[in-house]
Amino acid sequence: MCPLTAEATQRALDELQDRPLNFDPAERPTWTADAGWRIDDYCQPLPGEAPGQPQPGGPWARARQLLRNYEFADPRVVRAIYDPGGPLEGRNMLLEVHFWGLTFRLGVRVSGVTDEVRRVEAREVRVWGWSYATLQGHFETGQMDYEVWKWLDTGAVEFQIHVVSRASRTGNPIIRLGLRLFGRREQVRFAKRACERMASLVGGADEQGRPGES
Repeated sequence: MCPLTAEATQRALDELQDRPLNFDPAERPTWTADAGWRIDDYCQPLPGEAPGQPQPGGPWARARQLLRNYEFADPRVVRAIYDPGGPLEGRNMLLEVHFWGLTFRLGVRVSGVTDEVRRVEAREVRVWGWSYATLQGHFETGQMDYEVWKWLDTGAVEFQIHVVSRASRTGNPIIRLGLRLFGRREQVRFAKRACERMASLVGGADEQGRPGES
């Protein structure tokens, strides 16, 4: 698949504006393993900082910025195209996914932003993150949640990914067969590489707090 021109990229993003989700949001409570959904959780420790609220320019703040800009994803596997000037919540994203030597362009939409202090087993943790849901035409159905956590009592920082997904029932039957054979492996590879890259970028920041190169 050839690279998109600037005009074609804008048209593709505009087209996502009216594209619906490829699932009924009211059915989310039924997304269980028993119903055929894959549910995955990943937790990547990041460099810590002093206890208390996140420090300006510290590991949590750097991870938050990388997360906001989708820089944690390995661009050799997935590249996100979106309008950086728009709000995060409701952002439409065109994901260029590379595997099998092919490129697939798939639409997702940011469906929620989290910014809160949670209490987990009598401990407080500062959490920031966002979720995206799959749009019509995506070869998977579901949602991915990305969050950066800071435990306020110890200063430990983590990057967490939560995935609920299953293969879409629409699309090219050959692609669907390929996904059944290889898609799971590629999905796990993406998440593990995202965790490794986030750790590398946060840990490689220079003294001014700018992420280093992976």
